[in-house]
Amino acid sequence: MKPYLLPFAAIIATMATALPCYADSAQEALEQANLEKAVYCMEVLEVEFDLETAGQECFGDTYIQHSPHVPDGKEGVLGYFAKRFEKFPNAKMEIKRASADGDLVWIHLHFQRTPDVRGNAVIHIFRMEDGKFVEHWGVGQPVPETSVHGNSIF
Repeated sequence: MKPYLLPFAAIIATMATALPCYADSAQEALEQANLEKAVYCMEVLEVEFDLETAGQECFGDTYIQHSPHVPDGKEGVLGYFAKRFEKFPNAKMEIKRASADGDLVWIHLHFQRTPDVRGNAVIHIFRMEDGKFVEHWGVGQPVPETSVHGNSIF
């Protein structure tokens, strides 16, 4: 290698070793932003019952729904929640844990239609795009009275 190229080679080598760190850092920042936005949106939707804010800030124009009891699309999911709020005005939700991986965020929560019932353990999985929900999968099960192992469902 020509001696005058050595400084450039050193710069390129340094950049090559720094790029994976930058990529990891950028990925972690995106995941953290998605996680924070998803938790915020669940609070807006399930605790504040603010469908207007949820519609503007939380759902993409294209929204794919995989839960069989909720309509596809942004208007479909907001309509579903409007009916649910009307039927269960005292519904309560508490997030137990959440995590992000790439463009996916999962949220494990306790949902109660009324305060006097044990409710359901629910896991929502959202695909995020530009800080908004664009796809959803959900699973849930009733909170049992007892368990064979004595561990909480949460």
